[in-house]
Amino acid sequence: MINQEHLVQQFIELVQIDSETGFERGIADELKKRFTNLGLEVIEDNSIQQTGHGAGNLVATLQATEGYENVPTIYFTSHMDTVTPGNSIKPKIEDGYVISDGTTILGSDDKAGIAAMLEAILVLKEQGIGHGKVQFLITVGEESGLKGSKNLQKDLLAAEYGFALDSNGPVGNVIIAAPTQARIKAVVHGKAAHAGVNPEDGISAIQVASYAISKMPLGRISDDTTANIGRFQGGGPTNVVCDHVEILAEARSLEDEKLQQQIEKMHQAFQLAAEHFSTTVDFQADVMYPAFRFEEEHELVQLTMKAIQEIGREHQLLASGGGSDANVINGYGIPTVNLGVGYEKIHTTSERMPIAELVKATELIIALINQSKK
Repeated sequence: MINQEHLVQQFIELVQIDSETGFERGIADELKKRFTNLGLEVIEDNSIQQTGHGAGNLVATLQATEGYENVPTIYFTSHMDTVTPGNSIKPKIEDGYVISDGTTILGSDDKAGIAAMLEAILVLKEQGIGHGKVQFLITVGEESGLKGSKNLQKDLLAAEYGFALDSNGPVGNVIIAAPTQARIKAVVHGKAAHAGVNPEDGISAIQVASYAISKMPLGRISDDTTANIGRFQGGGPTNVVCDHVEILAEARSLEDEKLQQQIEKMHQAFQLAAEHFSTTVDFQADVMYPAFRFEEEHELVQLTMKAIQEIGREHQLLASGGGSDANVINGYGIPTVNLGVGYEKIHTTSERMPIAELVKATELIIALINQSKK
C-alpha cells in the first residue's frame, strides 16, 4: 500500500529545507505547493501578526469523496519548525534509519509527521479510498512555546476531533493525557547595605528567596503534579548585601485545579518570606496551555485503538509530562490525542528516524481516516 521509497525521499527532501523555529517561510511555501499539487485547498492563517514568525499556520483541506459527505470532519496536525541546530541538514540512510551527518539535528520532529500526511493523501487518491473531509494543520512555532497553535485562526479548523502526529515512541503509542503548565517569575526585593560595616541595615534578597524556596513543595508533588525552580539569579560583590533576586520556575499538572493549588503554595511561600524579612516580592504566574485527559472508554480513544489494531500494532495509552499543540487545540474544544511517530533522540545531533516507523505512521493515518467513516 505504501510506496516506501517515495515516502522516504519526500521525508529527506523536507528535512533539507531550513526551518528553525521563527524562520518558517521556506518550508511553509514548499508545503503549500505540495498540498496544493495533491488537490487540497491550502490557507495560511493570520497568526504571523501575533507570533512574528516567518509564516503563518497552514490549514490544508481534503474534501470528502462522493458518498462520504456526512462523515465527521477530522484533522491531523504536525509542526513545520525545528529546534537548533537545524540548518543545512545533510540526511543519509544507514541501517534502516534516516540520520543526519552528526553536525545538526535531523528534523524528524516533526517533518516525519508531515511526510506521513503527504504520503497518506497520495495513497488515498491513487487507490481511490473513500473518505470524509480531512484537514491538515501544519503549525509554526511549536518549538518556541506552541506559538502557532496558540494564535491559530480557529475558524479555519472545522474538525470534530483529530490527531497530533508529534510524540516520540513507536507508532501505537497514544498520549491520552498531558499536563497544563505555568511559568512563574518572582522578583525578590531586598535592601542594600555594606556587608562588613552595617549588614544589619540591609535585607538580603538571597536570604529571603532561599527562605521562600525552603517553604514550598517542589519536585514530584503527586502522580500528576510537578514543580521546579529553573533559575536563581542575582547578587553582586560580596561586600554588598544583595538587594535583588530573580527566580524563574514552573509548575505542571494533569489537573487544572491542582496546578492552581501548586501555584498558590509557591506564591504563599514567597509572601511568607517577604513578611518574615519585612520586604516585598513581585510574583507572576502565566498558564501556558491547558491540560487534557481522556479515559480509555472515550470514543476518540476507542477509534484510535481500532486503527492501531488495523495496522497490526499494539496500542499503549500513556500520559505525557510535556505539552504539545494537542494541549492547545483540546483547549479550543476539539478532542485531540497525540500519537507516537517513532522518531528517536530528538533535539540532539544523534536524532534518527526508523524507516519502518515512518511507513507505519503513514498506514496509521489511513487507518484513522477509515475508522472515522464507521
